[in-house]
Amino acid sequence: MAVQDLTQSTLQLVFLTGVDPESGNSTYKNKNFNNVKPGATADQLYEIAIAFEGLQQHSLTLINRRDSSEIRED
Repeated sequence: MAVQDLTQSTLQLVFLTGVDPESGNSTYKNKNFNNVKPGATADQLYEIAIAFEGLQQHSLTLINRRDSSEIRED
């Protein structure tokens, strides 16, 4: 039987920075925070993201959590 162990989490915040004048497409900037505690809950990460949004000049459009896991035989 295989077992999955969560080894690393990253919090990614995506900010809308403007519009490309040539294409008319929205432009975005990512801010990544590595070494997030794997046990952090979605509510905790959301609160942190909202706190960081208040320190930014751009609007927060997306919050991502990226997890890495190790899979091994039990």
